[in-house]
Amino acid sequence: MSSFSLQQLSRRERQIMEILYEHQACSAQDIQDHLPDPPSYSAVRALLARLVEKDVVQFRQEGARYIYFPKVAEKKAQQSALSRLLKTFFKGSPAQAASALLDMDADAMTAREIEELERKIKQLKARKNNDD
Repeated sequence: MSSFSLQQLSRRERQIMEILYEHQACSAQDIQDHLPDPPSYSAVRALLARLVEKDVVQFRQEGARYIYFPKVAEKKAQQSALSRLLKTFFKGSPAQAASALLDMDADAMTAREIEELERKIKQLKARKNNDD
């Protein structure tokens, strides 16, 4: 798949991708065990086959079991999800999204997280000043 988009996945497919990103590689049974209100084993296998067909999941055979793992890098999936979120809710503005996140979770942020944000903003400012 050349341009990965979470829009192309159903709710269950996204749940499976989340499990695969968290565990890196799983059998169909492992995935079924981690799904909330899991469908039947054959339904999980059908969902995995669809994800393989969509070219976002790969598998390898280990004995009689198939082990599934994400083909699309987690970072690329994150970027796709964030891009859609920005476009849908923040008019494409990363600044509006960051401001909303800070307003929402400011009290939960650690000093280290705040320092990391300050460092990233400082880097961005330096890059923008060099471009001018």
